[in-house]
Amino acid sequence: MSDKFKPFIPAHKTVPELTITSIIFGVVLAVIFGVVNAYLGLKVGMTISASIPAAVVSMSVTRIIMKRDSILENNMVQTIGSAGESLTAGAIFTIPAMFLWSKSMGIEPPSILLITLIGLCGGILGVMFMIPLRKALIVNEHENLPYPEGSACADVLLAGEEGGEKAKATFRGLAIGGIYKFISDGLALIPSNLEWVFSKPMHSFFGIDAMPALLGVGFVIGRAVSGFMLAGSLIGWFVIIPLIALVGEGSNLIIFPANISIGELATADLWHYYIRYIGAGAVAFGGLLSLIKSLPLIFETFIESMREYNHILEGKNFLRTDQDIPMTTVVLVVLGLTVLIALLPVMNVGFFGAIFVAVFGFFFATVSSRIVGLIGSSSNPISGMTLATLILAAFMYRSLGRTSSESVYAVFTVGAIICIIIAMAGDTSQDLKTGYLVGATPYKQQIGELIGVLVMSLILGAVLTLFNQAWGFGSTTLPAPQATLIKIIVEGVMQGNLPWTLIFIGFALGVIFELLKLPVLPIAIGLYLPIQLTSTIFIGGVIRGFLEGDEDRMDTFERKIKVDTGILFSSGLIAGEGLIGVILAFISVMGIDIGFKFNFGVLGTAVCFSLVIISLLKASIFKRVYEEE
Repeated sequence: MSDKFKPFIPAHKTVPELTITSIIFGVVLAVIFGVVNAYLGLKVGMTISASIPAAVVSMSVTRIIMKRDSILENNMVQTIGSAGESLTAGAIFTIPAMFLWSKSMGIEPPSILLITLIGLCGGILGVMFMIPLRKALIVNEHENLPYPEGSACADVLLAGEEGGEKAKATFRGLAIGGIYKFISDGLALIPSNLEWVFSKPMHSFFGIDAMPALLGVGFVIGRAVSGFMLAGSLIGWFVIIPLIALVGEGSNLIIFPANISIGELATADLWHYYIRYIGAGAVAFGGLLSLIKSLPLIFETFIESMREYNHILEGKNFLRTDQDIPMTTVVLVVLGLTVLIALLPVMNVGFFGAIFVAVFGFFFATVSSRIVGLIGSSSNPISGMTLATLILAAFMYRSLGRTSSESVYAVFTVGAIICIIIAMAGDTSQDLKTGYLVGATPYKQQIGELIGVLVMSLILGAVLTLFNQAWGFGSTTLPAPQATLIKIIVEGVMQGNLPWTLIFIGFALGVIFELLKLPVLPIAIGLYLPIQLTSTIFIGGVIRGFLEGDEDRMDTFERKIKVDTGILFSSGLIAGEGLIGVILAFISVMGIDIGFKFNFGVLGTAVCFSLVIISLLKASIFKRVYEEE
């Protein structure tokens, strides 16, 4: 534990944490959030982070109904609940591609047993790979990696614990974020997207995804990071897309992966077919660079961890807040699962596939943990890293001469396991950040993550099979956009017609950013993400930047108080939207339409979103300074 940071619950104090109550309630939330996110991801290609909603629900039930008041018990509930959601998020972007491919080939879809094993192996490895990184990323980089969702989740838990102004700021934001979400996506009284398509003087597009959670994320990560993300999006939408459109204007030029001419493609189609590949290449370079730069720190962390556990074996005492699952256990579990993946006939990935999972799984787990620490889980480019994984895996099997249908299945299996590893590593790091702030016991949280993985893996195969039988992946009801793209990529590599040029353009852009001494990952992620997301995130960052730069009007203490208040309010915005999002997902799954037949259009969105911005300003900039200590 850092000497400079003191958690809410001191290391020498022991309170209820991994209890029967927290396990049962956490398992229930893991199943609920997991199933709902499976539906949402297959419907719209996006999922909701469950950590904050789970924390809010946990506090409501345990404090109000069950009259229990352990903040660490509530933290354990959200840890287990979010693990189920994250495992599902990794699975639904890849496993449905196996269903789509088997249908096109006229063969049997993946069995429930195979899906269960994929979930278990990916989920457990994702947690295990994060354990040796905890001290390096969570403790040593505490001041540099904010982990927005993890910090926001801790703020929600602490607000419920401390009360006063902190609670008011957080729950005021929660109410505003929830009401806005219900009005926009529930009652459909206002559209959540504002979009402008340009044809002159250039072929381009600009949009704002007017949602409070994105505004809150922008405030939490700050102006610099959000500005680099927007810069990446501007490169894609106002430099590369206009160039592609100009080249293809008035011609019948067709460039794979599109199957129609460039002149017939809308701006959004140009992003979908071309910019995402360039962005994936840039993210891949940024991830590789991040890993290379992290290698000394990772090595030191491994050595330090082994030394500490040797001390534990010698009988020396360590603080409760410094205890992880033993490194010997981590190594044995990773080796055991690698052997299992290599030998199980149902997986059929072979020795090289298992080694690929272990090596690249750890690589992308490291990258994912750093990315979510910088910009949050909501902006973690899981699909971009999965694309890179699938491309490399398909190339590996093709170079080994394995191009049969069984080998294509092996590529999907390897990609699915690593995608789940990426999602789980990001979630585990966010949860461990929350635990670090509130004073949780790391090894108990890690056990909680494994409980969530086990429960969700056991029902994952049945859920996906049921969805496929009920509606069919790729249908209007469940279009499964990410899985459809993944199917195209794997087939493209195995057949030798993947657009490598686009990917290497992104890789080269990453090199250029690094040579200019710019932060590669934020720009690369902005290049990969739709500009509607990064533009809204940037608005939140600008508001915080105004606070931090206002040295003439406020002293350092006053600026800190106001920024902290804004972060608490932003945490509430994220929590409110996430919580109502889960409720609306349930309503959608039940087939109930609560939307109105009319809406107030763009003007209504502008007015309502402006009120959210004003509320954030009022909570921070225009708020009277108070001193809590």
